[in-house]
Amino acid sequence: MTQIKPMTITEKIFALHSNKECVQAGYLLEANIDITLANDITGPIAIEVFREFNLKSVFDKSRVILVPDHFTPNKDIKSAIQAKALRDFTKEQDLTHKFDVGSMGIEHALLPEKGIVTSGDLIIGADSHTCTYGALGAFSTGVGSTDLGCAMASGSTWFKVPSAIKVIFNGKLNKYVTAKDLILHLIGDIGVDGALYKTLEFCGEAIRQMDMDGRFTICNMAIEAGAKNGIIEPDEITREYLKNRSIREPLFLKSDDDAKYERVIEYDVSKIEPTVAYPHLPENTHPISEAIKDNIKIDQVVIGSCTNGRLEDIKMAAEILKNRKVHPDVRLIVFPATQDIILKSIELGYYQTLIEAGAAISTPTFGPCLGGHCGILAPNEVCVSTTNRNFVGRMGDTSSKIYLASPYVAAASAVKGRIAAVEELY
Repeated sequence: MTQIKPMTITEKIFALHSNKECVQAGYLLEANIDITLANDITGPIAIEVFREFNLKSVFDKSRVILVPDHFTPNKDIKSAIQAKALRDFTKEQDLTHKFDVGSMGIEHALLPEKGIVTSGDLIIGADSHTCTYGALGAFSTGVGSTDLGCAMASGSTWFKVPSAIKVIFNGKLNKYVTAKDLILHLIGDIGVDGALYKTLEFCGEAIRQMDMDGRFTICNMAIEAGAKNGIIEPDEITREYLKNRSIREPLFLKSDDDAKYERVIEYDVSKIEPTVAYPHLPENTHPISEAIKDNIKIDQVVIGSCTNGRLEDIKMAAEILKNRKVHPDVRLIVFPATQDIILKSIELGYYQTLIEAGAAISTPTFGPCLGGHCGILAPNEVCVSTTNRNFVGRMGDTSSKIYLASPYVAAASAVKGRIAAVEELY
């Protein structure tokens, strides 16, 4: 590719997918799509839009992905009808990738695990947390069901190229500080609209030393800062993750040294504590030292979701709960993100540890993350959750409260019966 001006990794992906030598922030362009994604909430609407084109087939049977993961196993008749719509369309179109109860998982963990998304891709999904795949060095973003239905037909859609904010996490993480704490700290600093329709490009020593599970967590919550996408330049950790996994050839791109950024933000991660987002916005963050003083008693703990339901997250919870018991006043529910994560958790003994501690473990599903099922909160109940949003009524009754935290803090809190630091257990 011959380029005229220096570009960020996001701009390079847009240039390649729109057959242009160079693009810059603010350009309006039509780009080809590598993967389109929908779930059992957004998929049925997208299918209806697709049918309006009176086409016999989607643009590419291997690139249209439908995952029933929000209300599955189905909680009622309406959710069963939604899941059936995906199942029927998948059969009708003979889509390459077929997912259902027993084989599916939470979409944003499932697609990377199966190698369906890869480095250099341009991906859209009718789910806001599609930005997760930026951890692989892909451009991925959420769109509406109408846009997705059109893309299922055409294989392309229109974009405005976002300007970029570079976020540099310098230094080494302190013990029990995780990727979740870094992204919560950033959101607390810049606010839920601090990166509105912008690229958040994450880099620095702390990112380079971070495993893929942590990188997925950080990019997953870019949308909570209003970002169009989150992205991390691929490196050896990315290459190793994709090796023998990616079903298409990865394209490893990097930002030019003189690429233009709207803003550069730097943090010394050694100064960042485990972080808790108080109700009712992810930006309402407090260090764990403050949360301890507030003596916040809890009724439920949720560990899982597309943000923190991966193997490393289950491992963190098991590490804390080993030879301990969940507080008698607390319900602990664990949501592993995929079937493969379940198998590995069993093999590594994490499940036995969690069950012996008093946790309930679910099949892969979004569950209570969006107030779906399997853990809805009653009036005035308080939950510590490793999910990504804590809006009013997000997990149940509008008087309930959600505190966002890492798996370490969530597990420690489950033991103490209040929001707690891991160090309080030793």
